[in-house]
Amino acid sequence: MKKFKEILKKISSVLSVIFGYGIMLSLFVGGLTFFGYLAALIIGGETATEICTFLYKTIIPIVIKTSTVMVLLGLVIMYLNGEVALTSNKKKTSEHDGEM
Repeated sequence: MKKFKEILKKISSVLSVIFGYGIMLSLFVGGLTFFGYLAALIIGGETATEICTFLYKTIIPIVIKTSTVMVLLGLVIMYLNGEVALTSNKKKTSEHDGEM
């Protein structure tokens, strides 16, 4: 069982690196689309339409799909590490006696 946990930890470590770079790339490319839309706003006319159409139909779907896969990979990493973040926490909390 100890060997199995070590293997899971190694797999999780490799997947964490992939996750980190994937999310960073998705955020960077998604942020760069802002500058594409800004350039289209400044240029105007038919060229602006072509720029916006290219960004909307080509770049944005790739960014959305990549970020979705990366989020799912992040969830897999959490469960491989034994972290359970998407469950309800049913601890009884004490009431605050200050404000009403």
